[in-house]
Amino acid sequence: MTFEEYLIQKNISAEQFQQAEPARYVEWKEEFVQMHPESFTAQKKFLLNDTRRKYIAR
Repeated sequence: MTFEEYLIQKNISAEQFQQAEPARYVEWKEEFVQMHPESFTAQKKFLLNDTRRKYIAR
C-alpha cells in the first residue's frame, strides 16, 4: 500500500494535504514507508482525525 492509497482509505485528500502542508506531508510519507500501516495509524491517530477534517476527500 502506498501512502497515497492510505490517505484515500482514511478519506483524506492527498492533493489538498500536500499543497497546504508540504513539510508534514513529506514527513508522514517517509514515516509511513518505514512502518506498517496499522502502526502508523496508531501513532498518528489524533493527528489523522484533525487532518481529515481539514482535507476531507469528496
